[in-house]
Amino acid sequence: MALMTGAQYIESLRKLNTKVYMFGEEVKNWVDHPMIRPSINCVAATYDLAHDPEYADLMTVTSNITGEKINRFGHLHQSVDDLIKKVKMQRLCGQKTASCFQRCVGMDAFNAVYSTTFECDKAHGTNYHDNFVKYLTYIQENDLVVDGAMTDPKGDRSLSPSAQPDPDMFLHIVERREDGIIVRGAKAHQTGSINSHEHLIMPTISMTEADKDYAVIICSSFRC
Repeated sequence: MALMTGAQYIESLRKLNTKVYMFGEEVKNWVDHPMIRPSINCVAATYDLAHDPEYADLMTVTSNITGEKINRFGHLHQSVDDLIKKVKMQRLCGQKTASCFQRCVGMDAFNAVYSTTFECDKAHGTNYHDNFVKYLTYIQENDLVVDGAMTDPKGDRSLSPSAQPDPDMFLHIVERREDGIIVRGAKAHQTGSINSHEHLIMPTISMTEADKDYAVIICSSFRC
């Protein structure tokens, strides 16, 4: 798929199976809601800027996975130059929107998960890295927004996740099956969640051996 425009991004949100509640009531047409649409417009700007020849060097890059031109917000950093251009891109988007454009956390999250899964597979003989590369390939090929969902409700912050009186204060695995896992809990303060196509769910703090059921990373979607 070619790079989406801002208008195409906005229309793509309408196709998602997203349920939004505000002030205790469900919002059916959340894409056009006056309290939500301004933030959506800021994300749309990150798409439109990628089509502007003046900013092409900052906003787009050749993927090291697919070899295709992609939005830099979906890129795995490969060099010092990549990191410098990332910062300049973020500065540009801030200047153009005068707001949070809500793609930074997801970008930083999948860069962290990319290297972490590689190290995990090398140490334990697992297959997480290949699975994640397939997922990220899908993200890049479809020019999608990824939300980094990290913050848990936390409960008693003096206690570790496994020591909480209410175990659901941190997202955790409750069942392991042949076809996957069942989790329970919540993520909080995800400002850009409804503006995103996908969610990369990660732990919010360091874990111990006792917290192993809480040490889980999930790639989730509003497409379901």
